[in-house]
Amino acid sequence: MRKILLFNILLSIGLAQFNPYDLNNYTVQRDSVSIPLPAKAMFKSLLIPGWGQFHNKDNWWKAIIFAGVETLGIISAVNFENKAERIRRDFEAFGDKHWALERWYKNTQKIFPDSWYNTIIGTHKLSLKINGNYYFSDKLTDLIKSYTWTEITVIRDRNFYENIGKYDQFVGGWDDVYDDPFDSEGSWYTIKKGNVESIILTEQKNHYRSLRHDSNILKHYSKYSVSAVMFNHLASALEAAYTANKKDKNLPKFGLNYDPLNKWGVGGVQITYAW
Repeated sequence: MRKILLFNILLSIGLAQFNPYDLNNYTVQRDSVSIPLPAKAMFKSLLIPGWGQFHNKDNWWKAIIFAGVETLGIISAVNFENKAERIRRDFEAFGDKHWALERWYKNTQKIFPDSWYNTIIGTHKLSLKINGNYYFSDKLTDLIKSYTWTEITVIRDRNFYENIGKYDQFVGGWDDVYDDPFDSEGSWYTIKKGNVESIILTEQKNHYRSLRHDSNILKHYSKYSVSAVMFNHLASALEAAYTANKKDKNLPKFGLNYDPLNKWGVGGVQITYAW
């Protein structure tokens, strides 16, 4: 009987501290759509940086900064990409005008008299098209035995524009008047690339490489700008969620657990954090 009486007393004390029929003990209605305030602010800033700060009624300059970084990043990315594409069209047009397949084949025999055949085969290949059929430039020596130069078309794709500016194998295709590439004078010359490697250049090839380099640099800048925009979305979202969490007083709470068997009535420490 004493145990039952003690149980009823403890149960009454417990129910006095907690009303099982009060919905506020189970959910916290922060707004009309039952989405926690920090989550709403975070998702708004993920969509549009600065929107979450505006939603929090935070300092106006925070929203302006995040929105400004977003605007600047997008404008920069578009401008860099447009400039890169404009220069890309320029260097491709320059390559189309000043590099030719037939010239490459004939000049390679003069530039590399002892190894011209292996140079044509090379380690890199250009795509060719003849009467609807596709080949690679390593077969060019055999192809010219069956077809005329007017029948052989080099496919000017991305691989083509990279190869003609990057590798010595294709230097003979440029329309500079050929001279000794190891002579310091003239339109053909050799420069060091690293400690042991060197590269043969002509004036036309060097100009082409400079244009292509500028285009690639601008494309990298465009990618950096896009990365900055993505980081700005994340930073704005985290800042909005943090600020909303503080304003919602949704901070860690500390409490003591009641223990009737402890003479001090303390059974432990409870830490509560709601999100």
